Amino acid sequence: MFRLKENQTNTKTELLAGITTFFTMVYIVVVNPVILADAGVPFEQVFSATIIAALVGTLWMGLFANYPIAIAPGMGLNAYFAYSVVGGHQGISYQTAFAAVFVAGLIFVILSLTPFREKLIEAIPDNLKHGITAGIGLFIAFIGLRQTKIITAHPSNLVGLGDLHSPEAILAIVGLAVTLVLMVLRVNGALFFGMIVTGLIAFFTGELSFDKGIMALPSLPEGLIVANPITALTDVVQHSLYAVVFSFVLVTIFDTTGTMIGVANQAGLMKGDKLPRARQALLSDSLGTAVGAMFGTSPTTAFIESTSGVAAGGRTGLTSVTVAVLFIVSAFFGPLVSAVSGIAAITAPALIIVGSLMMGSIAKIRWDELDEAFPAFLTVLSMPLTSSIATGIALGFISFPLLKITKGKWREVHPLLYVFAVLFFIQLAFLQH
Repeated sequence: MFRLKENQTNTKTELLAGITTFFTMVYIVVVNPVILADAGVPFEQVFSATIIAALVGTLWMGLFANYPIAIAPGMGLNAYFAYSVVGGHQGISYQTAFAAVFVAGLIFVILSLTPFREKLIEAIPDNLKHGITAGIGLFIAFIGLRQTKIITAHPSNLVGLGDLHSPEAILAIVGLAVTLVLMVLRVNGALFFGMIVTGLIAFFTGELSFDKGIMALPSLPEGLIVANPITALTDVVQHSLYAVVFSFVLVTIFDTTGTMIGVANQAGLMKGDKLPRARQALLSDSLGTAVGAMFGTSPTTAFIESTSGVAAGGRTGLTSVTVAVLFIVSAFFGPLVSAVSGIAAITAPALIIVGSLMMGSIAKIRWDELDEAFPAFLTVLSMPLTSSIATGIALGFISFPLLKITKGKWREVHPLLYVFAVLFFIQLAFLQH
């Protein structure tokens, strides 16, 4: 079913890759409820909704697209939902905001059923694709360093070196060293075994404890938050949430498209400038977004942490199905998941190493042609500095056509690129983000 031999992999490798991806991204089932709680949504509701949305999106990706890419509610989009949509608009309840997410999800499903998103992947120039992959690599390495306080906020330089004597930083550095040794020795599942070793060290040094127990039954205290598409559309019109829907659609399209290109490039799954079975793959996050909004979570996206599973050898949808099954299991192990994902040093080494692997794409950029190189550079630079994949893509999309026009090569630019350059300019210049 998953064509393992054709993809030069086996069941054991795929299962290990799925476990690795799950443990690098499972923090979302704790972090997402914490962020959306600031918008007034009950923790238990978002915890269960996050798992349902991840399950729907990731299972679709695994079974129908056969890609090792996991789907879950995206970081950044949840903060935009909580602080800009609900917090920034007077009189907008989280129920109304979920109606906007649901409408965005429906628009997303319709766009995914058309050839539009496939054409978009083909329209992105090769140098920008390499820039997106490298930018994501820098971004996730930066996330790993920031989560473990190895890199911290600095009053004048914005970022600086943290306290390397702190237990969290020491654990992360030891975990990174152990994982690197396993990687260099070409141990199968090195990233996963690195996490296991780091977790054991954390447990025996008292940093990891299970005070709240191991298991708890999941619940949905508010049931379905959005049940009727007509009511959802009415809420959007009544509160004039058009800009919110536009932002959700635009950012999610490019977050997911960028991540899929990055992961597929790293796994060697791209065929020229095309992503095989792109429509099935792109339907996964749109379905996850629509279903997630019904139960009470912000839009889903392809998770950049999927690259850790690819680095562990994942090449097919069996990796994604493994992640989906583990999300079901995690629903009954809320306290355990919360404890493990609360120690960033356990998963951060995998993110840092995968970031270094993805940086290899920089070598494929044509650095001797400034009109090709600078948009790619801008994409690479801005992703970690703005903490947004979509913003990095936006700046690349705006600068690429401008430089081509200046050089008199405007015919080399795909028409879709001009359309999105204008849309991104409007979003960055005039809308909240």
